[in-house]
Amino acid sequence: MLWSDGRLVEGGTLPFAMGDRGLLLGDGVFDTALGLQGQVAFEAAHVARLAAAAEALGIPVERARIVEAMRALAATAPLAAVRTTLTRGPGPRGLAPPPEPAPFLFGSAAPARAALFFAPLRLTFTPIARNDSSPAARLKTLGYLDAVLAARDAQAQGFDEALFRNTKGRVACAGTGNVFGVFGSTLVTPPLDDGVLPGIVRAEILLRVAPALGLAVEERPLLPSDLEAAEALFVTNSLRLLAPVTALGAQAYDSAGHETVRRLCAALRAAVAADCGVGPEALDP
Repeated sequence: MLWSDGRLVEGGTLPFAMGDRGLLLGDGVFDTALGLQGQVAFEAAHVARLAAAAEALGIPVERARIVEAMRALAATAPLAAVRTTLTRGPGPRGLAPPPEPAPFLFGSAAPARAALFFAPLRLTFTPIARNDSSPAARLKTLGYLDAVLAARDAQAQGFDEALFRNTKGRVACAGTGNVFGVFGSTLVTPPLDDGVLPGIVRAEILLRVAPALGLAVEERPLLPSDLEAAEALFVTNSLRLLAPVTALGAQAYDSAGHETVRRLCAALRAAVAADCGVGPEALDP
């Protein structure tokens, strides 16, 4: 299901300008959210992040239109993966943005899989470095080729996901999510300055879920050797929610069985359900 210009469109095709800078230059941003029983989980945070990214790039957008698109798409299925995309629109040849952009906002919804929630992941480091010096590293832009190539190579090696280091050799993030280490009663995740996207579930864990469980949280640089010393690892994103890491390269972790990770999964499940006004059973496979 697609959304464009205030209406839902069946099928997989929309009119699209072949000179659109999103297509030709990756000049745009997007957001992926979970639709649950017609509601968008953590809707306000998703809308705010997409609007802030658009503002950072100088692409005008009305927040009300983002809300309209997300809500319309979330209502198309009991569980929906909702993607909202904003491009700068068409422009003349060259890299410089047009002085008066004609932005294009559109969205899509696909069935989400409850089996993906809280499912374990096997990670491996990619040799591709996350460019922590780039402003785009902290925005969900349309330029995802590094993540595409890293995911291809990780899967070819028998892993589910790739884990990025930045140009300084510090841990940054997974290809599609934020990474956390569990060290006793403290959760540690890399800071945004290390080339990290400000994930919606990342913020939920840091600001609400972990503190409510009495867990300390830290945003600080992590080296690969720090992860080797962690009791457990997990990755967060809006469609997996919280994925316990069972392996990082050759090192195995019992993250799914770790008491802290189990408590976080239960609390996050309850938080998503409460935000959408449904019972936690709505997230059951």
